[in-house]
Amino acid sequence: MRAELLTELLKAQSEKRAVASATRLSDGLQKLIYPTDKSEETWIFEATHEVLASDRSRIVVAPDGSEWFFNAFNPPLRLLVVGAVHIAQPVATMGTLAGYDVTIIDPREAFASPARFPDVTVRCEWPDEAMTALAPDARTAVVTLTHDPKLDDPALIVALNSPAFYIGSLGSKKTHAARLERLTAKGFDAQTLSRIHGPIGLSIGAKSPAEIAVSIMAQMTAVLRQ
Repeated sequence: MRAELLTELLKAQSEKRAVASATRLSDGLQKLIYPTDKSEETWIFEATHEVLASDRSRIVVAPDGSEWFFNAFNPPLRLLVVGAVHIAQPVATMGTLAGYDVTIIDPREAFASPARFPDVTVRCEWPDEAMTALAPDARTAVVTLTHDPKLDDPALIVALNSPAFYIGSLGSKKTHAARLERLTAKGFDAQTLSRIHGPIGLSIGAKSPAEIAVSIMAQMTAVLRQ
């Protein structure tokens, strides 16, 4: 890779911007393509989205018959879990196994302790402060689990004002309806609020914390990959 392209790539990674490199195999011509750059030819734009969505490199045949190698450079996946409750433990474990950098957020020190979450980052802060500092990006999933509006709602407000790819909140249909009413009163419209998956997770009849965690991770994966 040419020095100027490498410098640009490193800058994009430091800014947590998704980018793909495209190399024409016949002569080694290289370029970097961002998923928001619609100035590129349609096939390049579509190929970029495909490799970034799948996180897998691939060879693409251009309309003129030339072969191009596309390589994905995505920011790390992050999972921000608000509420250090029982369900958060299997969610953190499964999230780590799925390749996420997991952070547990809860101001209650009795819940948010390294002893309960030994392998992930724990922040004993108010959710809005922690979420603002962590700045969710397009490779971030946000999950709120406390059932407490004082903790969940401020986190959801930050998430809704961010490009987070997934937002989910635990609670029954009645709880979610009340949540939407509160957030509507905060100025969010229906389209924005539709980003919240609530009740959280795929409907698989989950009962135990581990089963609920499976449903959450499955829904997150579907949103990320599909």
